[in-house]
Amino acid sequence: MQNNTFSTLFVGQNLIKLTTVDSTNNYLKILVSKSEPLAEGTVIMADDQFAGRGQQNSTWIAAPGKNLTFSLLLHPLFLPINDQFKLNMVICNALKTALANFTGKNIVFKWPNDLYYNDQKLGGILIENLLAGNKYKSAIVGIGINVNQLEFSPLLAGKATSIAQILQEDVNLVQLLAEICSQIESGYLRLKSGAYADLQAQYLTGLYKYDEIAWYKQGDVVFEAKITGVTSSGQLVMEKEGKQLQFNLKEIEFITNRT
Repeated sequence: MQNNTFSTLFVGQNLIKLTTVDSTNNYLKILVSKSEPLAEGTVIMADDQFAGRGQQNSTWIAAPGKNLTFSLLLHPLFLPINDQFKLNMVICNALKTALANFTGKNIVFKWPNDLYYNDQKLGGILIENLLAGNKYKSAIVGIGINVNQLEFSPLLAGKATSIAQILQEDVNLVQLLAEICSQIESGYLRLKSGAYADLQAQYLTGLYKYDEIAWYKQGDVVFEAKITGVTSSGQLVMEKEGKQLQFNLKEIEFITNRT
């Protein structure tokens, strides 16, 4: 449906609201696979996402009707395949700005794409890139944010938080979505124009534990290291005992509390 609530040019203008769905990313992929073209910027928003997914098929659980669970369709044909992580940085930067504007709080993102507030998880991102040969075809950007959920499972006690817990009040989901879509569109259009000289610098300023000595775990080995950057392909760069090391997704684990 045409969305007259958002002040954007295209992101969120075609807003499809669902009561329940297994995964908004899955739903959007099915729409993309059909012969009829789907407008760039289309957003699929669900009240209840009962089989949401995180990175590498981990599960994302959100209380129905309390949170933002949505997916966005983009066509970054201008972006070389080996620059895919630039889109990830744009989305992370946009979410940090949008949530800061909305809450007045300092939100950070834990590499590669979890949203954090005071060492607690606030949300996450899952970008699925669809390629045609050696060219970018489209990107499906799945975003989940804990908004008005006040209680979490015992397994997440102390590990997760929500905007309502941070602000001590409920938040209008559509207004928050509108702010997020506005910030994503702004960053995406800058990326498209080639104006991304400060993209990585902005990303690093919002990166959880950046330039701090902290504890990490690789396999059975626990070690101290400092995050010093992220490569163009998205690998985490760390300094350990004077050496520069690079890590892929799921190769290391952040240790928040160590006794």
